[in-house]
Amino acid sequence: MAPELAGEIRWLLERQDGVIAVSQAASAGMSAKTVHGQVRAGRWQVMRRGVYAAFTGPPTRRAELWGALLRAGPGAVLSHQSAAEVWGLVNGAGPVIHVTVPHESNPERCGRIPGVVVHRSRSLDRARHPSLSPPRTRVEETVLDLIECARSFDEAYDWICRAIGRRRTTAARLRTAVAARSRTRWRREVELALGYAESGALSVLEYRYVRGVERAHGLPMASRQARVRQATGNRYLDNLYVAYRACVEIDGAAAHPSDEQWRDKGRDRWNAVHEGIETIRVGVLDLISKERQCRTAADVAKWLSGRGPAVGRPCGPGCPVSLVGVVRAEYGRKVHPINFGCGWCGSRVAWGGAGRQPTDAAQAEREMYAPRNGRGRASLSELRLREALEDG
Repeated sequence: MAPELAGEIRWLLERQDGVIAVSQAASAGMSAKTVHGQVRAGRWQVMRRGVYAAFTGPPTRRAELWGALLRAGPGAVLSHQSAAEVWGLVNGAGPVIHVTVPHESNPERCGRIPGVVVHRSRSLDRARHPSLSPPRTRVEETVLDLIECARSFDEAYDWICRAIGRRRTTAARLRTAVAARSRTRWRREVELALGYAESGALSVLEYRYVRGVERAHGLPMASRQARVRQATGNRYLDNLYVAYRACVEIDGAAAHPSDEQWRDKGRDRWNAVHEGIETIRVGVLDLISKERQCRTAADVAKWLSGRGPAVGRPCGPGCPVSLVGVVRAEYGRKVHPINFGCGWCGSRVAWGGAGRQPTDAAQAEREMYAPRNGRGRASLSELRLREALEDG
């Protein structure tokens, strides 16, 4: 007959998914000899050095995580990819378990721990979540830790998108976490990226479109994740240019597999027929490089300019986006109002109606040449614009 376990031992085993450290057992009144007796009797098994599982058979994933934490010692928490796993930012288990320990700890002084990557931190008290089990870093600290290890900024932005898109945190909380750190990799880029993600650009491709196509080339700011009511229910549009009654959808291979493309085309047709919203789709290859982004911007600028006031400016020498048409544009094109809801706050918004009043080219030029830097003279880009107009 198995000996009756003390109440504190049972509580620890329930809390830690059936895993216990020999030091914990000793503190609860169970000697090492008794622990070894449980193992010899086949009721318990050794998980790691000094860590035992009070069951037979293969351990669960949570038991494996607890085994790594208890082997790393007091104060250890899951971090990096392992914290992302328990926060639901990744699907599936990683090949190794990442734990972070206080800087003064050294759990590997007797040798490396198989299958475990140990990180050390001086600010673990701030980074640790106060109550969740198994112990882990806060989701904001997890994201920033993963950004530090990212191979590219695209990968770093993907972690931001996962955390915000899966509603584990907000851009405001991530900004607070960035400000609390004395050193953050890509600090300026991360701060800008949080603004993009907050506006609704919740994928790497959407980030490339917003930064490399829309903002770099002076295109109007679209409404992100705008909700449009359809006969079959609500649909969220990636980038809705309300005044132009135009939509740019970002198609990634993972988000839009081939069997869903026909459904997307049907939705585009419905928007065109019933809402008057024309849709174009931008894919991975359209955003893969700066040259491709410039070409995409030229196409979008020309397309939007054909549906309303001319837009677009070149981002630099050799950019194919035309600038002259911006100043000599026809203003006042009338659009029909449409109703849509914000994808984030759910509020209903009505846009459209009469546009800007017609303006002659001379007045448009005066507006473009108006001093904007507070020193009574045009900026370099405005001087280049004037030269382009004179040459045109």
